[in-house]
Amino acid sequence: MLRKIYFKEMKDSFRDRRTLLLTVLLPIVMMTGLVLFYESMLSDGEGETYTLAVNEEFGAEEEALFAGVENIEFLKAEDPEALLEEGEAQAVLIIENGFFGKVENGEATVVTLIGNSFSQSSSMLMGEVTSVLGAYEKLVIADRLEAEGTPQELVQPFTIEQKELTEETAGVNMVAMLVPLILALAIGIGAGPSASDLFAGEKEKKTMEALLMTPVNRMTLLLAKWLTISTIGALTGIVTLIVVALEITFLTENMKNAISFGENVYLVVGFAIFVSVVYAMFIATLQMITSIMGKTVKESQSYSTPIMMIAVFPIMIISGIGINELSFEHFAIPIMNIFTVLKELSFGIINYEHLAIMIGSNLTCIIVAFVIARIMFLKDKWVMN
Repeated sequence: MLRKIYFKEMKDSFRDRRTLLLTVLLPIVMMTGLVLFYESMLSDGEGETYTLAVNEEFGAEEEALFAGVENIEFLKAEDPEALLEEGEAQAVLIIENGFFGKVENGEATVVTLIGNSFSQSSSMLMGEVTSVLGAYEKLVIADRLEAEGTPQELVQPFTIEQKELTEETAGVNMVAMLVPLILALAIGIGAGPSASDLFAGEKEKKTMEALLMTPVNRMTLLLAKWLTISTIGALTGIVTLIVVALEITFLTENMKNAISFGENVYLVVGFAIFVSVVYAMFIATLQMITSIMGKTVKESQSYSTPIMMIAVFPIMIISGIGINELSFEHFAIPIMNIFTVLKELSFGIINYEHLAIMIGSNLTCIIVAFVIARIMFLKDKWVMN
């Protein structure tokens, strides 16, 4: 009987166009947009040309400083700041008249760089200009020291060599933030319509009473509906993982080069799918409770909205924590633990202890929430409209 009810609910769910839209199409659109957005953030402006507005005193000698930079175009103007305000240039460089003569004579001179640090293009251009001017400044200092007969080693007694603890790259960190965030949202959004229809929708359509009059045990009904919600959520998660894997492989370069699972590729993918299924079961239980509470579909969706909002907060906490800094609570707290486990998997790390903690904590919460849902479903005040 459980199997028959389960298959019936699955067929009814997939007859609904909203379910197909939210389960298949929406994750694809969301993932495509975010993958391309994060890829553009990792490109570091490679292949782009920036326009630098300069004053009329900017001559060939000044332009020679930027001989090694090929992606900067100079635009002379009497009022270069106006070009920046109008969006025709990404930054402004103002150099005083006779700049090189003053530098050679040791006179004070000022170089003004104007831009918008909140603009990615402007920030990158200002960084390149600052780097060129900084290199020229060091060259001038070295020449002055040599002219005074002072070894440069006296001014720079040592150099700093910085190394990373791990081989983490910006691309891997982007994937570690991107995949869990969209996976959590996609599972919740994909399973939401079915959860609302299977309980609140039945009450709103006045079909719950007829369903309860059948000789089917209420526990069987509850379990079949929960399995339906969990299955749809899990399918959404799997579709999301497949889409992001294909898009990273065929549509990106920086993110693709950053990911390397080596021999663990099949284990990583397998555990990622398993984690998605466990998370889908957890979210399905919470959405089932909100649907039982709601008298209408709209009311049920209002109750489930905070659950979707909570899924966004862990990314703010996990993004600033290194792989080696993750502790027990990060893997034990539901919702947060999907971010931490998938972050480890994104780096190719398979820690069975952490996986066990994550699965155990989620299963414990599922059991507790399911008991609450069962108690509510057995009472007529929650299932009768």
